[in-house]
Amino acid sequence: MSSIRNPESNTEEIYSKSSARPGSRKERKVRNYDFKRALRFSKDQVRGLTRVHENFARLLTTQLSAQLRTFVEIHVSRVDQIPYEDFIRSLPEKTILTVFEPVPLEGRMLMEVNLPIAYSMLDRLLGGSGEEASESEGLTEIETKIMTRIISRALNAFREAWHSVEPFQPEMNELEQNPQFIQLVSPNETVVVISLEATIGEVTGPINLCLPYVVIEHLLPKLSVHMWMQTKQKERPLHEEDSIRETIKNAALDITVELGKTDVTVQELLNLQKGDVVRLGSRVTDPLLVNVESELRFKAQPGKQKQKLAVQITEEVEEADSYE
Repeated sequence: MSSIRNPESNTEEIYSKSSARPGSRKERKVRNYDFKRALRFSKDQVRGLTRVHENFARLLTTQLSAQLRTFVEIHVSRVDQIPYEDFIRSLPEKTILTVFEPVPLEGRMLMEVNLPIAYSMLDRLLGGSGEEASESEGLTEIETKIMTRIISRALNAFREAWHSVEPFQPEMNELEQNPQFIQLVSPNETVVVISLEATIGEVTGPINLCLPYVVIEHLLPKLSVHMWMQTKQKERPLHEEDSIRETIKNAALDITVELGKTDVTVQELLNLQKGDVVRLGSRVTDPLLVNVESELRFKAQPGKQKQKLAVQITEEVEEADSYE
């Protein structure tokens, strides 16, 4: 086996002749290796990162759909490991860049939102149909405030997606539009770039996450399939149950009370005048029916509370009885 060093690059070409048979001139196929572009993430770790961010894409889809009230679809399109310099050069001259710290982890991460997607979100929140801007001179002060709130909520989804691997709290540092003003790590440092393809209404564009190797290096063993299956939680954490319970308690419900029912013809309805009496199909002693979101749930009796009409719950209606 022999090797030849190429003085014009950092690659080394290796040649090896097969020794299976005397006189055989068959050579093995060997590809060049660039030492500047060292692959520091294993295939298993890349698959783990893909799973985490597929979960993030689902959470972000649900969040933006509710926030923008329009069709939203987000999915992971590719995961690459490249030098930080190559990532910065691949970005457009104007874009939305958010630098954040994954506290308590050391270092910083980056989220890039392409301008068509960013302006589509802003247009929806400002009362438009979600169209992308044809020309842009940068975000106004109001647009910057709105975009900051959108990204803050997206970082909460990012935190939730990573919670099963490593709990941390992303904290925004700065919002920038020129990639040349952002310096996370040294130019040759390896970063993993998770590219998400986002569709909002009729607008499609990328959302990129840049995670430096030095920031997530100690988390990589937790991304293997074995560790993923061992640490996967089968039960919902207690604090999440409490949070869901408190949220449900504050939900607004439409409650109506029926004094009674009757059937009248359209002609009788048109002939009604002031002072007329409509006979209901219930007695004075019968309980009033209390409907919650159009479903019968309670029985009550009428009364007053501080000079206002009120009802007092006397009985809870079972689900089977309400169907009857």
